[in-house]
Amino acid sequence: MYKRILVPVDGSHTSTLGLREAVRLARNQKARIRLLHVLDIFPLVQAYDSGAVSGELWDVLEDSGKKALKNAAALVAKHRINAQSVMLKNLGGRVADSIVDEAKNWKADIIVMGTHGRRGVSHLVLGSDAEAVVRSALVPVLLVRPATTKKRRG
Repeated sequence: MYKRILVPVDGSHTSTLGLREAVRLARNQKARIRLLHVLDIFPLVQAYDSGAVSGELWDVLEDSGKKALKNAAALVAKHRINAQSVMLKNLGGRVADSIVDEAKNWKADIIVMGTHGRRGVSHLVLGSDAEAVVRSALVPVLLVRPATTKKRRG
């Protein structure tokens, strides 16, 4: 039985799909949800040659994270599920490590997250936080992909 469900959110459609599945699971299991947003500085450092990130950029990232958590919390509250929100700063490690660490520290029973399900070149270029979470997590991980009308080759 799952009593503690960790749900990483970033405000994207894909992350919302993961959250909706977590809500269904939480209702079924009478579980609590912890919403997690990880502020990731790495893309900002790559975008600027100096490697220095101004306070204004951090503020924009933080505001975006607060908005993602607020929207996610509203969706969870609509279904009358107990939820907490947490925002972490990632200062150079992998986002996946922050997610796995939070699952361990909070003693989550499962991690539920959305994934784009990319393959091929786009997967190689963009990497996959979801894949890294699956490889590192000590608890089950439920990945939720968007529905697609394209047929995949087996």
